[in-house]
Amino acid sequence: MSRPSLSLPLLKRCVFAGFPSPADNYVETGIDLNEELIHHPSSTFFLRVRGESMRDAGILDGDLLIVDRSLNPQVGDIVVAIVDGSFIVKRLIYRKNIFYLEAEHPNYPAINLNRHESVHFWGVATFSVHKLDRIKQG
Repeated sequence: MSRPSLSLPLLKRCVFAGFPSPADNYVETGIDLNEELIHHPSSTFFLRVRGESMRDAGILDGDLLIVDRSLNPQVGDIVVAIVDGSFIVKRLIYRKNIFYLEAEHPNYPAINLNRHESVHFWGVATFSVHKLDRIKQG
């Protein structure tokens, strides 16, 4: 299945969050967001995130999560799992011979996978896209 190209201008240089630098002469030919973000198109899905349990991993409420179902979950990956019929996104952790799904927020407990009847790994989160909020001045 062919996917459409989405080529946008890409600057050759990184942007610094410090002193300004002129960037007019540093435009490359472009970047295709499909090639950059989606490595297995037939097994990649987008999910909308609800909740704050992964905020310290940079995944915020309302984010668009890019999930690749062709990847085998590895310890340390952020995974989408179905636990007892509910979709959740957490980090896969192995500690003291037990697998856990761990939140990236101190107010949410880790989920011991041995204590659940049904656990299915649905995919591995590869990117999170979120809108930058404006800080209100004044």
